[in-house]
Amino acid sequence: MHKSLTTIDNYEFLLSNELRKFSEDELRETEDRRTQAIKALREWIMSNSRIDLARMDAKFLLRFLRAKKFNVAMAQDNLERFILLRNAREGMVFHDLDHLLPRMVELLDLGHIFVLPGRDDFNRRIIFYRPGVFDPSKYINLDMIKIFGICYETLMEDEENQIRGFVHVVDCAGLGLKHMTLFTPKEAVRIVKNGERIIPMRHKTVIAFNLSPSIKFAVDFGMALISEKMRKRINIYKDIDECDKIARDLLPAEYGGKIPMKQMIESWKNELAVKRDLILLHDKMQVKLDLYTEGEREGALSALKKPLGFNDESTNSMYGTQGSFRKLEVD
Repeated sequence: MHKSLTTIDNYEFLLSNELRKFSEDELRETEDRRTQAIKALREWIMSNSRIDLARMDAKFLLRFLRAKKFNVAMAQDNLERFILLRNAREGMVFHDLDHLLPRMVELLDLGHIFVLPGRDDFNRRIIFYRPGVFDPSKYINLDMIKIFGICYETLMEDEENQIRGFVHVVDCAGLGLKHMTLFTPKEAVRIVKNGERIIPMRHKTVIAFNLSPSIKFAVDFGMALISEKMRKRINIYKDIDECDKIARDLLPAEYGGKIPMKQMIESWKNELAVKRDLILLHDKMQVKLDLYTEGEREGALSALKKPLGFNDESTNSMYGTQGSFRKLEVD
């Protein structure tokens, strides 16, 4: 049985020598280790009775290997949970990650989330967020998750991004209590924990500013729950003028840079268009859902602590009893 949705290719490292050395120093990536790890992942997919269809091209597999610094067992777990999460709830959350959907177009045009065209001093892509610009009575939590998924999956198709990691810049202006109601604190915990474990991205720096005192309690609560490693990478400022961790000319003109935000958003939409068909192909990846416990299917925190296939049943749903994140109970 052939399980691959894409060509099983012979990988060739075509990036710069500087990036080759960086990847070896940071991620333990060598030609021999990479070749063996890709081969091991492919053989594991073919022998794993729970996986029916997956991408098996080298670039896709490498995002998991690089995220886990070439620990093959961890990459296997990451990849399987990634496909499982996309299949859960009949794919209502992570399927159809299409930037051309009307609600996604609206959020993109608002500048809710987009990626700056330039790279920082460490050649990392910069994801820019403006979570306070949308009307929380018009959109639902699933819209937020979809637009983030579209952004992240598009970025991970670029090997340099896989290796260097990302910078997140968040303008909290306008973000208030009504926005907070889209996700309960318990929902946010599960989403963050699943995101840390399952989305194969290297988050290097987070910069946030214009934070309203009215939601500081939520930020403090969240900071107490994330890992110490991630907490050390978060930098909160009163305003962008206080921040010295990013060159101002990289930011939109409205924040002291050179290129108007609208132009940056259009540039990002062009990037999304190039990768659209490949991202939508992910909807065809399949696992046998009946071979997982409910806790595994729904991303229960207890299920994240054990190998797949060895979790106790959990009745807690990531999406609530009727598929709504609003009713989430964290375990």
